[in-house]
Amino acid sequence: MNLIQSILMGIVQGLSEFLPISSSAHLVFTSNFYKVFKNLPIVEHSNEEVFFDIMLHLGTLVAVLIFFRKDILEICKALFSSLKTRDYTNPQTKLGLYIIAGTFITICLALPFNEVANHLVFHPALVGGLLILTGVVLFFSEYLSKKNQDKSESVNLKQALLIGLAQGLAVLPGFSRSGWTIATGLFLGLNRQTSARYSFLLSIPIILGASMVYPLVKIDIAEALTYNWTSIILGTLVSAVVGYLCIKYFMKFISKFTLNFFGYYCVVMGVFTLIFFNIFK
Repeated sequence: MNLIQSILMGIVQGLSEFLPISSSAHLVFTSNFYKVFKNLPIVEHSNEEVFFDIMLHLGTLVAVLIFFRKDILEICKALFSSLKTRDYTNPQTKLGLYIIAGTFITICLALPFNEVANHLVFHPALVGGLLILTGVVLFFSEYLSKKNQDKSESVNLKQALLIGLAQGLAVLPGFSRSGWTIATGLFLGLNRQTSARYSFLLSIPIILGASMVYPLVKIDIAEALTYNWTSIILGTLVSAVVGYLCIKYFMKFISKFTLNFFGYYCVVMGVFTLIFFNIFK
């Protein structure tokens, strides 16, 4: 891994983590496109590549923590206050509890699919097919959203659990986490901004958990010392900066425009990837 590759991967992660176009799919595509053009076989990734992927996600976690710092602080304060008073009627307390419940559902669904997800990393053509399905979901969510005139600005428990299920399915590369969670919110009657905000807040525990658990369980310290840390740190910083800017402008975009643009992108990119990787197997 060189500096140019790490910067490119950081940009891809920062853009695709929060846009509804599947960050995992684009990391798979970028890595495997690079291997194809370098005449390298598409084989199992090295431990360093896997760790770098985790660090890129950590970069985007920093971005969402900084952008939503006020929301996160209010939710945490409300939760601690409610634990003391035993009064859970505060809207911020409810939101915090819904995030916890949604995260639990995500974990329950994601764990059984984790092995499948790891297998798909080495089959980019299949990932392209799942990306096409994400595009279809985005189109359908917008269609239903237009028919629903009474859009909610707050999340309830049922919506939180179903959005958590959608996030669990998005463990599969090609199923966009933000795309499926925002689309599910639209299916369930949330407005675009509320659905996007909840989607980003719901991502925090999952990304944080994955960023902490994997290094503790999988990483060999002696081996980690041989990694290209300059490239890893640079890519992580790039993903954080690009991720922050992406959230900032995506929240403005989604308040005015539909998700159909991203739906078209997912379909076109998915079709291109299917064709490309079926030719260059």
